[in-house]
Amino acid sequence: MRILILGGSTESSELSRLIVGDKRFDTTLSLAGRTLKPRPQPVRTRTGGFGGADGLAAWLAQESIEAVVDATHPYADRISANAVNACTRLALPLATILRPAWQAVTGDNWLTVASAQAAADALGSKPRRVFLSLGRLELDAFATAPQHHYVARSIEPPDVALPPDIDLIFDRGPFDEQAETALLTREKIDVIVSKNSGGAATYPKITATRKLGIPVVMIARPVKVHGHAVELPADAVRWLEQQLAHRAIPGSARGV
Repeated sequence: MRILILGGSTESSELSRLIVGDKRFDTTLSLAGRTLKPRPQPVRTRTGGFGGADGLAAWLAQESIEAVVDATHPYADRISANAVNACTRLALPLATILRPAWQAVTGDNWLTVASAQAAADALGSKPRRVFLSLGRLELDAFATAPQHHYVARSIEPPDVALPPDIDLIFDRGPFDEQAETALLTREKIDVIVSKNSGGAATYPKITATRKLGIPVVMIARPVKVHGHAVELPADAVRWLEQQLAHRAIPGSARGV
């Protein structure tokens, strides 16, 4: 079975590792290209956009893809919408790995906002020391709040306008609570801004803020349309196996 994994997340990497070498699947992993030096993957990889839903549908047809797994980041809502659109047109089965969001627990002090710009506005007029943990592409929103001192962490250097008072840390998760606590303490952070990415790789920053009593401005997830919902890469493998079984049954229904 020829399959496409829409990737760029820890789940897509894990799914690739689970099915590499499985002769039942002829796999292509697609990366958007936002990370200039992504980690090497064990399966055939393509990089770059498709050109919207039309381009994705054309590529799927050209490559004779028989099933698609959307394993993109929770904030990659546009490609997920394109995947649903293209797979519906072609009557291709589509599964989406939906990573559960973090939930506030006792001791958390979260303010949930809708966007990076709303997060910048929520920091207020009084100068604060702010830790930005939301990737490099939305750091320009904080140029509108230049009164604060920022510490921003990203995998690669940002290529957007930055606030004037900012220190950059280049690092890639997973992180641990001890190191995150030390970072927030050393930088005398008053508040952090984070996306609700979910998962374990970057959750230690949340436990560190809870431990230190630091508030979090949490950027809410976008609405992400999806195909057949699964939670784990192993669930996606089982779903792919079901698609193989359906192909062997004449008249089997296909779709999202």
